[in-house]
Amino acid sequence: MTVVGPFGASVRDKALEADVQAGLAAVEEGLIEATESDVPFITKAAQHLVRAGGKRFRPLLVVLSAQFANANAPGVVPAAVVVELTHLATLYHDDVMDEAEVRRGVPSANTRWDNSVAVLTGDFLFSRASGIVAGLGPEAVRIQAEAFERLVTGQIQETAGPRPGEDPIDHHLRVIAGKTGSLIAVSGRFGALMSGADPRIVADLTEFGERVGVAFQLADDVLDIAGEARESGKTPGTDLREGIPTLPVLRLRESALAGGSAEDRRLLELVEGDLTDDGRLAEALTGLRAHPALVRAREDTRRQAELARESLANLPDVPARGALASLCDAVVDRTS
Repeated sequence: MTVVGPFGASVRDKALEADVQAGLAAVEEGLIEATESDVPFITKAAQHLVRAGGKRFRPLLVVLSAQFANANAPGVVPAAVVVELTHLATLYHDDVMDEAEVRRGVPSANTRWDNSVAVLTGDFLFSRASGIVAGLGPEAVRIQAEAFERLVTGQIQETAGPRPGEDPIDHHLRVIAGKTGSLIAVSGRFGALMSGADPRIVADLTEFGERVGVAFQLADDVLDIAGEARESGKTPGTDLREGIPTLPVLRLRESALAGGSAEDRRLLELVEGDLTDDGRLAEALTGLRAHPALVRAREDTRRQAELARESLANLPDVPARGALASLCDAVVDRTS
């Protein structure tokens, strides 16, 4: 078994391993090229997170999905560059909204420079992604536009919060399906589509991407509580401090409001209070890490990953299908 890519898909086939490694290397070259500008400062800011590394989960999914037809089709690598550029752009904007100080183990762009630079750099990356996707044809442009609409809608829904009477956990799942699942679904769809795969395969890989994307974000929810900065490259409790609802917090609230113990209610009061003080944040993290709500959130994440695995059942039995199945486990078990 070989682990391929920064994210880590288990590959047992040497030919597949070589194809995936070559594809990801070409994507890295494409990312550097796409973030170069005639203005040196823009290049420096745009390449800040590219050069910091990352999981490259979305490009990996594009490359693996292309294996069900012509993996070397000319549109595969540009499509992978498009989804990663779009993802990177959202990170610049997210860090401004969250006032995050660290991203991928380096100072966030808004910390290194300022909010204006971070927002404008994100916009620059969106523009470069748009230019590349335009070269992939009208259908690719439409797919990208629809996914971007879903992504932004998910972010707005998160900001607005659930409607009166709406279940907060159902609302959260819809939010992350938009914010995260939409672009990861495009990754599977682009890989299959650009390679010339059968429409049924395109549909299955799109569904897989959506479902594994939800599992991916739920794992992020868990990592915000349970992760360590040295492993994740992101400050633990960032979402918690900003009051962003994550699944462990929602599970705690559900428990506390449904006849939970006095200890549950005290922890919920702490978690939903002012966590700008480092000591209070540390206390909240300690409490959540020891609470069954975190266990339930991990179980929810695993269930979503299993739904993703089920989406692969009708795909041809080629080595790439096994590699995609391994991603379901990697998503759940990751530490970064």
